[in-house]
Amino acid sequence: MTVAPVSPGFSTTVEALRLRQWQLCPGQPTLVMDQFSAEDFHLAVDDRADVHVSSKDGCFYLGWFPLGRPGTDREGWKIAVTGTAKTPGYQVSFDIETPADIVAAAVAHVLETSRLL
Repeated sequence: MTVAPVSPGFSTTVEALRLRQWQLCPGQPTLVMDQFSAEDFHLAVDDRADVHVSSKDGCFYLGWFPLGRPGTDREGWKIAVTGTAKTPGYQVSFDIETPADIVAAAVAHVLETSRLL
């Protein structure tokens, strides 16, 4: 049995090195906000034009801060889910430049995994 010698470094192909175009810019926040119904969620717009969405049971919160959340370094989106006595909750933040459809996908997953009690 013959084993080919291993050469130092790495090998690649021109095809593997081709450039990609990546999605950039915040996009349309309506992709996120359109997922919430008035039946299940409260929506409020404050004096800075920041948008706050919360579930009627108070366990879910989404904040959209187009100019950045006060006191943070360019935080544009905040998702928070309250925990229970046995299980901690969680929160997720996104920069103001994060594409809205990425935030929308995260919100969709949170909403899909919730259930009525």
